[in-house]
Amino acid sequence: MVFARGGHEVVLWDQDVAQVDKALAHIARTLPDMAEAGLIEDAETVRRRITGAASLADAVSGVEFIQENIVERAAPKQKLFAEVEKLAPADAIISSSTSAIMPSIIFGGLATRQRCLVSHPLNPPHLAPIVELCGADFTSPDIITRAGDFMASCGMSPITVKREIEGFILNRLQLAVLNESFRLIAEGYVSAEDLDKTIKDGLALRWSFMGPIETIDLNAPQGVADYLERYGPTIRRVGDSQSAAAAWPDSIGATLDVERRAAVPKEKLEDATAWRDRRMMALTAHKRAQEKKTPR
Repeated sequence: MVFARGGHEVVLWDQDVAQVDKALAHIARTLPDMAEAGLIEDAETVRRRITGAASLADAVSGVEFIQENIVERAAPKQKLFAEVEKLAPADAIISSSTSAIMPSIIFGGLATRQRCLVSHPLNPPHLAPIVELCGADFTSPDIITRAGDFMASCGMSPITVKREIEGFILNRLQLAVLNESFRLIAEGYVSAEDLDKTIKDGLALRWSFMGPIETIDLNAPQGVADYLERYGPTIRRVGDSQSAAAAWPDSIGATLDVERRAAVPKEKLEDATAWRDRRMMALTAHKRAQEKKTPR
């Protein structure tokens, strides 16, 4: 959907053909909702740009950009990319959606690894524009530039990860919040429900249109240096306590599952995901409208 709304012809392939059929059905259901929210102009035109392929060879024939989205394990990705490299055009960019695995691990064994990088989006990518571009030492700088231009042309907001690191930027930030969240819940300071409220009714309201550095820059009369002069010692002290804290227990998954399944039964998870997507559509549409009214 991201690439098709950018005007590109898109081909989907999976070793399980049922997954392609499922994806195409999901796309057909989702695009009209995006059009209704004002995120695309013509759902049917976008849908017609997306087709399925019967084989990997057919999928990568003549393409300019390849995006992989398989299981989050290095070995299957390495095996797939070894085949992709043989079949794809020599000038096609090869990209992985991996959430955390460094590109040197995924692509290091390829003969044409200089054209390979990670392009990691946020789920769901058709509603959240961020995409992290991360190459390895062997990735050509031109490939990073080309990938960034391509993603921007599709309505994404690309950032460059300057050096490869496990988890990249987005997930390292997200996991820092999750690690502290698990500890606070496990040690009895707060319920999962109230912790979620703290984010969605607090921090997320600011973070939905500005980042944490911009936030603190506007939270002190003289800007970020003033903020750190006032609160720097507290930030360091809390950071030290977090570093020294005991790891959250393995039982946290079961604890959270009890609370979350009481709120959203397992059979309602698909409906809850659709609710999330509709809320994100509305928020994205609102942000776009506000950006047009108040350009910065």
